[in-house]
Amino acid sequence: MRRARGPAGAAGRTKEPDVRDVAIIEAPSVLGLRPSGVEALPEALLGAGLAAGLGAVRAGRVEPPAYDPGRDPETGVLNPAGIAAYTVALADAVGGVLDDGRFPLVLGGDCSVLLGNLLALRRRGRCGLLFLDGHTDFYQPSAEPAGEAASMELALATGRGPGVLTGFEGLGPLVRDEDVVALGFRDTEESAAAGMQPLPPALHAMDLDAVRDLGAAEAARRAVGLLTGEGRGDGFWVHLDADVLDDAVMPAVDYRQPGGLDPRELETVLRTALSGPGAAGLDVTIFNPRMDPDGSAARLLTDCLLRAFAARD
Repeated sequence: MRRARGPAGAAGRTKEPDVRDVAIIEAPSVLGLRPSGVEALPEALLGAGLAAGLGAVRAGRVEPPAYDPGRDPETGVLNPAGIAAYTVALADAVGGVLDDGRFPLVLGGDCSVLLGNLLALRRRGRCGLLFLDGHTDFYQPSAEPAGEAASMELALATGRGPGVLTGFEGLGPLVRDEDVVALGFRDTEESAAAGMQPLPPALHAMDLDAVRDLGAAEAARRAVGLLTGEGRGDGFWVHLDADVLDDAVMPAVDYRQPGGLDPRELETVLRTALSGPGAAGLDVTIFNPRMDPDGSAARLLTDCLLRAFAARD
């Protein structure tokens, strides 16, 4: 595992991240899933013009350790030791960007990269999470059919799961239930039938129907308000799983399901989240270029991100 090309930032020197000054970190880990193609996400979005369109610097690439397809008998999770080590390495890279006062944009990989991003913030204090995902990803290892951490990262981030993936540096949980807003998910019945645990009552949940009832702009405003109110800590991370988008326009994901946010709705949510001082960083996960032979889905996702960032202060 190595971090290539890009400064780590001066230790102990933390600035407020400037959303106008984006630094891209490539995080092509599939340790929480499988080598299905999502590891090529960074190259696909960069090739579609993401860095150039943002005027972003390239702040490094965190390479994952070797993938082990065998489910760990003790934890029931694929690659738990590898994910733990990768989480620390990614947190170091994200921390370096934050120390430089830049806004980290992390290109995964699978959803388990969220743990490293949150660890970088948790090292600095209390943090929040805006969780944009078509699934709630709240499996416990005993229930997840394949042991994929990419289906349980929200549970792990809130301290539920084996210690190797919840107790990082004695700082777990990485985020408190009440400091999370899960927005846009639509998998409740499907996941419950498969054995996924329900979201805890203190966690703020706005499923797709709730977003549609409120309108994307109002839902996003309420979400940001919940994450930035008095006593809410030192900023929030934005996690974007591409499968939060409507399957009709974003079929290039590993676990497809009907419906989802349309690109304009997602752009509205991201623009609202990025327009104020609270957002500390953003990751993009699960988009699978192997399922996008003509590159149209990569261009759609890239354009959505560019438009959202264009409205920043």
